[in-house]
Amino acid sequence: MKKEQILHLPPEITGRLLDWYDIHRRTLPWRGTRDPYRVWVSEIMLQQTRVAAVLPYYQRWMEALPDVAALAAVEEGRLMKLWEGLGYYSRARNLQKAAKVIMTDHGGRFPDTFEGLRALPGIGDYTAGAVASIAFGQAVPAVDGNVLRIAARLSASEEDILRPAGRRMFTAAAAELVPPSRPGDFNQALMDLGATVCLPNGKPDCGNCPLAALCAAHAAGRETDFPVKQKKAPRRREELTVYVLLREGKVALRRREDRGLLAGLWEFPHCPGTLPEEEAAGPLAQWGLTPIQWRRRLAARHIFTHVEWHMTGYVAEVRGEGDGSLTWVDRRELEGCAVPSAFAKYLDAAKEALS
Repeated sequence: MKKEQILHLPPEITGRLLDWYDIHRRTLPWRGTRDPYRVWVSEIMLQQTRVAAVLPYYQRWMEALPDVAALAAVEEGRLMKLWEGLGYYSRARNLQKAAKVIMTDHGGRFPDTFEGLRALPGIGDYTAGAVASIAFGQAVPAVDGNVLRIAARLSASEEDILRPAGRRMFTAAAAELVPPSRPGDFNQALMDLGATVCLPNGKPDCGNCPLAALCAAHAAGRETDFPVKQKKAPRRREELTVYVLLREGKVALRRREDRGLLAGLWEFPHCPGTLPEEEAAGPLAQWGLTPIQWRRRLAARHIFTHVEWHMTGYVAEVRGEGDGSLTWVDRRELEGCAVPSAFAKYLDAAKEALS
């Protein structure tokens, strides 16, 4: 069995990083609080999502669901509507699952240890570390892609950051640097450094980096060679034909299954493949509908992590009862349905047609 590598980063990193953070820290609505609920929600929202995109969602969420009890009790449709457009909808469901566990098993109080937080639904090592360090002052690391990138460049390590062994090595190295006096600030400083200076996908801003003098990749002029990571498999491409079906002032929606991609959300009815106009009426007959007038054709594309949807869409007036899979909603009801951003162009067309 191959022995795992051990990495030690310069201890001076801690002081230099905190001095930089005291001056350059970002002003964010979830900063300056040790409320574990607010820290937790912000960290879940920020997973694979830009800060600028999260800001309005976080504000609306906190207005509607100000504490863990409110989250545990909220109706699922309202929950999904608050999350609509953020993507990765399982995050919202796991937030509520964890909130219910906190209410039933912990009397409404958050576990205050890394291990206790890690045991909650939807909370991994990074989120547990972030909440434990920021809200409860525990000297534990919070290692995400930003921290892995920074550590890989500081050490010029050839270890693949996507391999479990590489992640463990970098996590152990980061853990050695977390100061017991300011663990939350240290972890947030790494987050800010990775977001504003030690950038991904291009040359980092080494001229403004407080750790440049300690960085092995910078010393070798090889900043963009790190981190090392295996190439991802190309995304699968799927072609769909999407329908915005109008009948008597209402539009047809369909509820997705409770598992898989976009589980449980509302969508516009669609079928596999790209159907030309002369074949577009075929699926309508299967759904028990007859087209009266074809209004528009709309093309759209949406990229998920592992799949791309290439969509051809039709806006059409129809008649008929339709089958049991379709739900007909008016403009007001449509506003209350959580429709994923993959269908944004078709949602806009539906709202325009119903206005």
